[in-house]
Amino acid sequence: MYDSSKVGVMPEDVHVFTDAASGLECIVALHSTALGPAAGGCRLWSYAGREDMVADACRLAQGMTYKNALADLPLGGGKAVIRRPDGAFDRTALFTAFGRAIASLDGRYVTAEDVGTTVEDMAVIAGTTRHVAGLPIGHGRGGGDPSPWTARGVFLSMRLAVQRHLHRDLSDCTVAIQGVGHVGSALATMLHEAGAKLIVADVNAAAAARVAVALGAEVASVQAISSCKADVFAPCALGGGLNADSIRKMRAKIVCGAANNQLRDPGDAAVLADRGILYAPDIVVNAGGIINVAAEYLGWSHDQVRDRVDATPHRLAAVLDRAERTGCSTHAAAEALACERIDRASGRRAAA
Repeated sequence: MYDSSKVGVMPEDVHVFTDAASGLECIVALHSTALGPAAGGCRLWSYAGREDMVADACRLAQGMTYKNALADLPLGGGKAVIRRPDGAFDRTALFTAFGRAIASLDGRYVTAEDVGTTVEDMAVIAGTTRHVAGLPIGHGRGGGDPSPWTARGVFLSMRLAVQRHLHRDLSDCTVAIQGVGHVGSALATMLHEAGAKLIVADVNAAAAARVAVALGAEVASVQAISSCKADVFAPCALGGGLNADSIRKMRAKIVCGAANNQLRDPGDAAVLADRGILYAPDIVVNAGGIINVAAEYLGWSHDQVRDRVDATPHRLAAVLDRAERTGCSTHAAAEALACERIDRASGRRAAA
């Protein structure tokens, strides 16, 4: 168990797992199990040190708690982060060891894909624990890569935000997408098919070039993408990119993207509002992936996944309505709605 008192986000539990043979160094943060087992993906990343890993896992786990609550899922919030070993490593051995770590938590945490991990990695994990999703798709059931579902929820939310805030259609908009990995590229395709103009950027220049050639998009630098002349800015890379400086330079009037923890600080939501920029909270709009994960783990059908993902803009509208009614930021409104659901569930458990 890790002493989590040093981080700002206080989870229920933080576990550290290491395995010298495979090179595994992993943090699993369980932020809340009030609604059910803590669910959230596994991130493989090059972290500078243990404290960075813990801080990232705890922030991401908190976001998963709110995201799962807002999506009305019977799941709590958790996250795993693995430090990418230096140099060459045996990926199968690494994720086998990670699977054993998850198994030791006795079902309190359910993992799936996140940045740096794949369906194939989840299949390796499944060799040692059943508490994993994102496996190859079964007949008529959820499963597989959750990225397309995440992209669909963001796309539908963006369409609502544009109609509501700009009184226009996506076909009359330019969207700047930061990050064109699995989710960002899927979102770009949907936007292209809807008639939107695209500007894309990625730390992987080849990935940005491929999307640009396929979809006729303009390419911008990673440093300039958030301040490009666009109607919508869609962060689809790592979080923390929305801060006082980037918001001051932003020309888009809507922020709606798939990245987790987009705000550097919760107060940055008010900075966006002060500039007349509508922020569609990531904990609302990017829930498509975890909905698919939940469906796979709980045995829901493909049609149930689609119905729940397609309801994402309705959940966003409820958040926007609350923010307008109370005068708070959209981020604060989303967190308040999530906490109310968790409190109701906790109250029912206490009464029982």
